Amino acid sequence: MGKTEKYDVTGMTCAACSIAVERSVKKVPGVEEVNVNLLTNSMQVTYDEEQVSPADIIAAVNAAGYGAALKAEAGAKGAAGEDTAANPLLEEAAELKERLVVSLLFMLPLMYVSMGHMFSLPQPAFLTGIENAISFAFFQFLLTIPIVFVNRKFFSVGFRTLFKGQPNMDSLIAIGSGAALVYGIFAIFRMSHGLGVGDWELVHRYYHDLYFESAAMILTLITVGKFLEARSKGKTSEAIKRLMDLAPKMARVVRNGGEELIPVELVEVGDIISIKPGDSLPVDGVIIEGHSFVDESALTGESIPVEKQVGDRVSTGTINQGGAFKFRATHVGAETTLAKIIALVEDASASKAPIARLADQISGVFVPVVIVIAVVATAGWLIAGASFEFALSMGITVLVISCPCALGLATPVAIMVATGRGAEKGILVKSAEALEVLHQVHTVVLDKTGTLTEGKPRVTDVVLAAAGSEEDFLAVARTLEKNSEHPLARAIIAYAEERNIPEKEITGFQAVAGKGVEGYIDGVLYAGGNEKYINEKGVATADVAAWAERFSREGKTPLYFARGQSLLGVIAVADVPKPTSRQAVERFKEMGIKVVMLTGDNRRTAEAVRSQLGIDEVIAEVLPQEKEEKIRELQQGGRRVAMIGDGINDAPALARADVGIAIGAGTDVAIEAADIVLVKNDLMDAVGAVELSRATIRNIKQNLFWAFFYNSLGIPLAAGLFYPAFGIRLMPMMGAAAMSLSSFFVVSNSLRLRRFQPSAVKTPPAGEGERKEETKTGARPVQIYNYEGGLEMEKVIRIEGMSCEHCKMRVEKALNALEGVQAEVNLVEKSARVSLAKDVADEVLKQAVEEAGYEVVAIEKA
Repeated sequence: MGKTEKYDVTGMTCAACSIAVERSVKKVPGVEEVNVNLLTNSMQVTYDEEQVSPADIIAAVNAAGYGAALKAEAGAKGAAGEDTAANPLLEEAAELKERLVVSLLFMLPLMYVSMGHMFSLPQPAFLTGIENAISFAFFQFLLTIPIVFVNRKFFSVGFRTLFKGQPNMDSLIAIGSGAALVYGIFAIFRMSHGLGVGDWELVHRYYHDLYFESAAMILTLITVGKFLEARSKGKTSEAIKRLMDLAPKMARVVRNGGEELIPVELVEVGDIISIKPGDSLPVDGVIIEGHSFVDESALTGESIPVEKQVGDRVSTGTINQGGAFKFRATHVGAETTLAKIIALVEDASASKAPIARLADQISGVFVPVVIVIAVVATAGWLIAGASFEFALSMGITVLVISCPCALGLATPVAIMVATGRGAEKGILVKSAEALEVLHQVHTVVLDKTGTLTEGKPRVTDVVLAAAGSEEDFLAVARTLEKNSEHPLARAIIAYAEERNIPEKEITGFQAVAGKGVEGYIDGVLYAGGNEKYINEKGVATADVAAWAERFSREGKTPLYFARGQSLLGVIAVADVPKPTSRQAVERFKEMGIKVVMLTGDNRRTAEAVRSQLGIDEVIAEVLPQEKEEKIRELQQGGRRVAMIGDGINDAPALARADVGIAIGAGTDVAIEAADIVLVKNDLMDAVGAVELSRATIRNIKQNLFWAFFYNSLGIPLAAGLFYPAFGIRLMPMMGAAAMSLSSFFVVSNSLRLRRFQPSAVKTPPAGEGERKEETKTGARPVQIYNYEGGLEMEKVIRIEGMSCEHCKMRVEKALNALEGVQAEVNLVEKSARVSLAKDVADEVLKQAVEEAGYEVVAIEKA
């Protein structure tokens, strides 16, 4: 792959311009790929450095009749004092506004003079009467000259591209308004001749067919349209500007024992930055001192401030809410998280979606075809016996009503608005192609660990046997595990700390690899580990075998703890699903997308997660190098596949998939391989990405339909095809007005994407959710069970009427809402297996199912 560089391109006004630039640069030997963006007036070129240089590329753009400069060169100008942050689209709007004001200033008196007699408006004496025909015409000519002068860009660009054999929209305007202007000047000479020889009929023929007002009106109305278009296009890049504005201009750096306020450009990696309450963070880094809450909503969309303490990472553009802290800069300048987000959005905006190719192909031949149609229409009416003035007006109208701009803007404006809106919602799209392909996806493949689940084990259940209380049991478990680095041990310690359970002193600590730990607490031997290890210590576990079996079936790992030969209890630990994973899976299925889980875990654990989340298909026990092969197999079955993952082992699969989506909390390798990056570690954002893709493609199709419909109807109407049968014709100024509004409509329609809102996370109504309040982690609370030898733990409820995943969800929700009940529904067996933490009557279980709308056939012991 060659080197890729970005260029600023000047002089482009329509799709034909961008096609001409693209075509010219592609002809240069060594150029591999060219993407020209009309909206941002930019170009991205990939080329072989050994065959071609930037100077050759710039020369090719100049040869096409346009100007170009490397992006870096444009930035260098800013260092000399110019405002590099200025929005070129808004600058263009300001320039067009000035042109519009001048045009209107002369247009209004011109229209009054040229058409006032039609409405019996008073006119100056020197402009009335056939004898003052020259004064009447010359006065209009003088009012037209300033309008032509301020809008001379249409003529300079239009004729230059025309003579180079690559006409554009400006060429149509220049030919149309120029023809009207030249005809008006010709009319002055003809009237002068008529007055000189006393031919009043000749004078009268040209007296009210001057077309100066048409030439001026065409230029003015096109300028109105261009102004509205430029102002609207300026709004499309507001998302990028808002992101740029997040980073402060100054940073408070700790140097020489004090604090200095310096420009953020001078901050270096390793500098210590001091942050006060309300400060916006200038660079990325790691906190080395202090504690606070940081508002990361601008980057992640998460409205709740995130707690930050020593060792935590912080990012540019986030806002310190309260407290003060110091952090060491780890990434500055273009390497910060915010800078990379901005670069992603800009790259995506500058890229071209496949759906735009048809419009580009049509735009490439559109202008020459329109010129031919205008000539044919003029000649045809002349042959049919129409007057020269009538035939000329038809030709001019064809030229000025045609709108390649609407075709050229249909896709890039929508892409820019969509990628900007996505960035605001924490969805970073790397290319327009990814945004388009995503709406066609049939299958979403999800990695389990870290994508569907939290990625770290957590305590889910506690069974008390000989332990006197949960607090005493947890104190022993925490003390035994405090010297272990095993992830399961870390989960137990974290849960004990959350419950404020103190640890005790331990002596004689020993860890047996792969089995468990033991040690003396208050002179008594305690042990903890897997069932085999505890059995080797002479501890009987048969009384809790049913619990252990249920935990294993649910994909949980049971850990046993004993005092001497007495079983204290069991703690179940699992990597639990994220709070929004089930809703995300349900939403994918509602959109007609099949959900597949791809994991290296054992099938039993994978099936437990599939059952909890309602996933369609599970591919388990897959080695890291096999994930890419599984994606390929799905694609060979005719499916468009999106892969969602977060780990290094997911990178090949992300690259292989039609669209790779990386969870933002994932590794840099996964993010690099992906086409779309989710800033938040939330699967609902993947749903939002699909919704954004569908909304964008729907918007683009609306734009393209309008552009094709407008030109398909407008050009025949302007050529006078409906005039013989219906007497319908358009004057040139009406055609110019229609053309201006066409582009404005396309841009305005695309701006509706700024209101896009992804699916919100649903919160269950009071009384419908979990059986207890959620823990600080946001997941289901830990279930506590007291062992009583005679307690019947599990029952199976046979149910009629269930037919789909929604039925399964309703029954599970109804049963799980009961205190002490945990239910799992099997659609195939038409049953629900319920685990009881307390004695719950069969009638209560039956009533809960029937209230959900289903029939209970039987309730049996498991």
